[in-house]
Amino acid sequence: MSKIKTTAALTAVILLGGTAWFYKRADGKEAPAYKTAPVTRASLKSTVSATGSLQAVRTVQVGTQVSGQIAHIYVDFNDHVKKGQLLARIDPTLQEQAVQDAQAQLERAQATLVQAQDEYNRNKQLLDAKVITPSEFGTVQSNFSVQQATVKSANIALDRARQNLAYTSIYAPIDGVIVERNVDVGQTVAASLSAPQLFLIANDLAQMQILASVDESDIGLIKEQQPVQFTVQSYPNQTFTGSVQQVRLQSTTQDNVVNYTVVIAVKNDGKLLPGMTATVQFQTGVADNVLTVPNAALRIKPTPAMLAAAGLGAQTTTPRDSTTRRPATGTTGTTATAAGRSGQARAPGARSGSGGVLWTIDSTGKVKPVRVRTGLTDGQKTEVQGTALAEGTQVIVSVVGDATTATATSTANPFQPQRGPGGGRGF
Repeated sequence: MSKIKTTAALTAVILLGGTAWFYKRADGKEAPAYKTAPVTRASLKSTVSATGSLQAVRTVQVGTQVSGQIAHIYVDFNDHVKKGQLLARIDPTLQEQAVQDAQAQLERAQATLVQAQDEYNRNKQLLDAKVITPSEFGTVQSNFSVQQATVKSANIALDRARQNLAYTSIYAPIDGVIVERNVDVGQTVAASLSAPQLFLIANDLAQMQILASVDESDIGLIKEQQPVQFTVQSYPNQTFTGSVQQVRLQSTTQDNVVNYTVVIAVKNDGKLLPGMTATVQFQTGVADNVLTVPNAALRIKPTPAMLAAAGLGAQTTTPRDSTTRRPATGTTGTTATAAGRSGQARAPGARSGSGGVLWTIDSTGKVKPVRVRTGLTDGQKTEVQGTALAEGTQVIVSVVGDATTATATSTANPFQPQRGPGGGRGF
């Protein structure tokens, strides 16, 4: 009997202790835990990202103006060539025959001209002696003029044939490097409609350029001579530098997005190759030696426990001012709070100068909101200014305590006058 009583008493104690723990837990007396980060002094650089391809500053397509079969090729890929160097030769047989034919046509025209000139001289004497009429002499004179023109035309045809023969030898138009070779010996090229490309020569690979495509929302931040950093996939751990040379006015539209081409001048030490894809970072702003906080600290939404610890109360009144609007019926969230406004996304580098709220914890563990003005951001940290801020101040970046407390949100603005429970004005 005594064992039964002892067991019942022990069970009652356990139930009573469990009930007390449950009510204590449900009553929310346990303080939430906060994850904090210190206010640090650092230098920020804001950037705009884009992608582009590396190209030689100047490239020349080498073609041919005559058709024929490639007889010889004297250069290959990556060969360095000088201006005037022989690159290839087209079989000149047809062009040589054309020169010979034009030469024969010229000789025949010259012989006919000699005959016409003799006829002209003889008839001129007859005209002077009044043996023939001026009308008869006019016919002879016209024939002589036609033969003169025929000789001139034959000379032009011969020059053309000789020039086409010269075109069978392909020479380098500039100093540079052979980037492309598009023909082989024995291949036939036809130049009837357009000059086919035989070689592509890059003038100087020590000076290259990147053609980067920048979105219209960011193009206003890009200026000439702006410093640029970029990486390529071949050297992921190395950062290369350049500068903006030109912002082209011509736009392109792809998937309803307007882009502009930015030309970036790059010095090449031999590692960069034409056609490489470059991930570009345009430096749009710099803030040296400023107080910074993680961006998460500006996105904190005060929980009821935080508001209570700061002596503000969990109000739900949305104050009206020039920067906030009352949410539409049925919407939720904290878009009207100062903390919520400061957490809205901004492009890196934007010096908004807008206000924000940081929740700080002092050495005694007391939670306190601090109004700040935000500045430059690099996407991870943001410049902040405030009289109550100092380097090393601990700011809340997340709440990791009780789930109910940690996820609770409030639409109260701790820096706007609010009506307290008794109808008076709050903080």
